[in-house]
Amino acid sequence: MREALTTHLLSLQTRWAMLGLLAACMASAAKESVLNMCMDAKHHKTKPGPEGALHGQCAPWKDNACCTAETSKGAHQDQSYLYNFDWNHCGVMPDKCKQHFIQDTCLYECSPNLGPWIDQVDNSWRRERILNVPLCKEDCELWWEACKDAVTCRENWHKGWNWTTGTNRCPRGSTCQLFKYVFPRPADLCEKIWSKSYKYTTEHRGGGRCIQMWFDPANRNPNVAVAKYYAQNGRDASPAPRAVLLLLPAALLSLL
Repeated sequence: MREALTTHLLSLQTRWAMLGLLAACMASAAKESVLNMCMDAKHHKTKPGPEGALHGQCAPWKDNACCTAETSKGAHQDQSYLYNFDWNHCGVMPDKCKQHFIQDTCLYECSPNLGPWIDQVDNSWRRERILNVPLCKEDCELWWEACKDAVTCRENWHKGWNWTTGTNRCPRGSTCQLFKYVFPRPADLCEKIWSKSYKYTTEHRGGGRCIQMWFDPANRNPNVAVAKYYAQNGRDASPAPRAVLLLLPAALLSLL
């Protein structure tokens, strides 16, 4: 009986060791899977890949993009077909400010390096979004500096608009104010305007710890290394990667 019990215990130990090894392997595979992916959203491709050419400020992603050339053109329009969103809802947005919003749109639509920050959502127009992407200090502060004298009536541009005309209009009772009053600090702009899609950081460009909204297409995409770092080390309060959540239970049960 003692021999049978010993054999049983060894069998259990072996199974648990196999489970641990399998879990580690699947977690590693899941981490790799988020390094080059597109979110499930309105205009994104299902998989990233090269585009012959991308328009204007979206051009840096042409070698490996989640957007099409047509989407990149829409990103540059004042009232784009992409979301029928009008940047000029409180008067004409200054060009220097608009440039940063175009860059923001290009990053969102085109980047295949946002996987570590993709979360599931239940929206009519997308099933996934980005959350708390660590934006480089320079990118956030330059954005705020360029837009501080622009005007808006909303702090969170994801919600609260009057859409009765088919495009976003300021809701009744709202007041158009300068950005610097709506968003007193750079962190307020970057974190609040798109429902915490971005997170303000004190990390600098080139340090491998923050996402750049734009980069020189003549050089390598610096966001590849940033995504790899966060995939390996996790983000703040990050849940397990979705690939692990989907695949692990069935795999573990098959060994029990």
